[in-house]
Amino acid sequence: MIKNEILKLFPDPILKYKLDDYKTFNKDLEKYIYNLYEEDTKGIERSNRGGWHSKNFNLSEENSIQKKFAIKIQEYILDCFQNMGWKIKDKNIRIKEMWAIINGKENFNVIHTHPNCYLSSAYYVKASKNCGGFIAENPNIAKRYAYPEIANKNELNVETAKIEVEEGDLLLFPSYLPHKVGKNESGNDRIVISFNVDIK
Repeated sequence: MIKNEILKLFPDPILKYKLDDYKTFNKDLEKYIYNLYEEDTKGIERSNRGGWHSKNFNLSEENSIQKKFAIKIQEYILDCFQNMGWKIKDKNIRIKEMWAIINGKENFNVIHTHPNCYLSSAYYVKASKNCGGFIAENPNIAKRYAYPEIANKNELNVETAKIEVEEGDLLLFPSYLPHKVGKNESGNDRIVISFNVDIK
């Protein structure tokens, strides 16, 4: 019998957390985001196809829900840095920008990355069943052209991976990781907060 050891090198991790006390946060965050929408219904267009993409949050507003949220998630960001083996001592790790996306029925986001930062995120404020999963794509482009036909999909040959999400889930991942959002096939809005992290 042939024996082997599979060395899984160069992984592209996504860290998934459940935010403490997310129900309380989400109630206030949802209200804040819908208020932003009422103030600017046009929003901006990035990777979103349909739906609404906000401008960047004002994170300097004292006692605001968005600032409280930004402070709350610092512990998760630091945990992610530590898991990645990245140096945090004497480093000013900061949230560079933060925004929201509201995807209604049939809305989705096309494949994209987040350049000029180290870490990016998706936090789920409102997420019904079938609202559109988070889909990551293998960033190793060479694998798409150098593979024979695949008989059985597994973690060694997969090209895309879909992550099912719920309200309160926080995904943190390297900013170079290509990702997209599936079509919202539910009858409810899907509300996500995204942000980028860099080192100043």
